[in-house]
Amino acid sequence: MRLYPTRRAIGLMAVGAAPALAVAILAPGLWTAAAAWIVLAAGLMLADVMLAAPPRRLTLELAAPRFMGVGRPEIARLTAAFEGRPPQRLELAVGVNGRLVAEPDRQSVTLQDGRAEAEVRLSPTRRGEGRVEGLWARWRGPLGLVWLQRHEPPGPPLAVTPDVAGVKEQALRLFARDAPLGAKPLTDAGEGSDFHALKEFQTGMDLGDIDWKQSARHAKLIGREYRTERNHHILLALDTGRLMSAPAAGLPRIDRAINAALLLAFVSLRMGDRVGVFAFDSKPRLASGLASGPAAFPLLQKLCASIDYSTEETNFTLGLTALAARLDRRAVVVVFTDFADATSAELMVENVARLMRTHLVLFVVFRDEELESLVGREPQTPDDVSRAVIAERMLRQREGVAARLRRLGAQIVDAPADGLATNLINSYLDVKRRGLV
Repeated sequence: MRLYPTRRAIGLMAVGAAPALAVAILAPGLWTAAAAWIVLAAGLMLADVMLAAPPRRLTLELAAPRFMGVGRPEIARLTAAFEGRPPQRLELAVGVNGRLVAEPDRQSVTLQDGRAEAEVRLSPTRRGEGRVEGLWARWRGPLGLVWLQRHEPPGPPLAVTPDVAGVKEQALRLFARDAPLGAKPLTDAGEGSDFHALKEFQTGMDLGDIDWKQSARHAKLIGREYRTERNHHILLALDTGRLMSAPAAGLPRIDRAINAALLLAFVSLRMGDRVGVFAFDSKPRLASGLASGPAAFPLLQKLCASIDYSTEETNFTLGLTALAARLDRRAVVVVFTDFADATSAELMVENVARLMRTHLVLFVVFRDEELESLVGREPQTPDDVSRAVIAERMLRQREGVAARLRRLGAQIVDAPADGLATNLINSYLDVKRRGLV
């Protein structure tokens, strides 16, 4: 139990300090009377402690989930229980490390039957080991002169992982969109280029799908039905360099990329493709084999959770060359990256172009909403004009890089942070539908 004065006690001391000092200066012989105010204030604080009657026992508990998805807030319940005479009001506080944000971090509650409860919103901001550094409860004595404070030491760590729950919710919405009566089958007939079956030609079918030999044999128009291709190789290449640790809509870009990559992996595995993960910054950091089947998703989730934040510059030459050396057949390479200057963009384009000679590249970048806001904002000062001009130049450089990649044959996914996963899935399905692999 820790004791310390309240603002009222400090004010009480300050009120008596000036008269006591005047008495000590004007009548040095009465210095003992001057000190009486200090003794009186100290006695009142001691009496406040005695009247507060510290409880025989105070229990502080925080009920929080052991696993949390980055960017997905969870509600934790903080409970304080007294044995003995409880105070009327209690202040509760929660301290967390840099990977979590607690809202509110401090709140005042009223006790009922010696018990108080409060809700705390825990928002994970970075993957890794989140910790509740401590719980605090404090209350004032009846005179309001002394704080009595109790501190509970740190609890077990909270694992902050990629937002798998959000990924599964998005995937279920995707697969259930056309499912009748609550069923969730994956219907892939009618798209792609793998032959599936013959059926009687119907209005709306492509004339190019008519099988003229079978039509002549059956004396009526017969069309070919196709299905989505399976067993494609999908490689998720994650740039984990310095720029990808910068925030985008409140979360690091790499976490946004991992969430989008996991959603794509979930969908690809359900559609029969084989999926692998590759991460690099100044050198390759992670390289997995290709896995198939929905049962492989937990493994990919674990691998993505192990990707750490980096402060190193990305070496596209080394990373993409090592990636190409691991691929023994044509694959869809999904590159999650970002760039800030023309030099790094030039090196990136050169190495992506080399990769596209054999493979199909889906190039995923974050739309720079901050630059767009600077360009669109009405200037108020000369500095605002300078910022807008520089921002527009940087946006033109980004658009120029994207245009070059499109001319080389890359599929570009340029989307805001919140819509990255949805746009990526649409691009992937479009590639499958058009048979570009």
